Amino acid sequence: MKKLVFEGTEEQFKNLKELVNQTIILPLPKINENYQTDNLWSVEDVMQSYICTEEEAMEVLEQALTNEATMSQIWLAIHFHAQENELEKKKYKL
Repeated sequence: MKKLVFEGTEEQFKNLKELVNQTIILPLPKINENYQTDNLWSVEDVMQSYICTEEEAMEVLEQALTNEATMSQIWLAIHFHAQENELEKKKYKL
């Protein structure tokens, strides 16, 4: 599955959402609003500090954002802020 990042005004996104949600014959991706994307990293973030191609920068991003330490830190932050917001942790049956 391919992922794309869109940039635009609030009105442009409203128009895009209306277009995507229309019943049309062509299969189009649906907009999923269940993701926090305000702080996405881009190849530009890598390229502002390193001399590299876009492909090399993307490889660095993929490695940095999928390594065990990064993912562990994100889970730690999610649990911390959930507790700060007094959310009740689910109890799982084994």
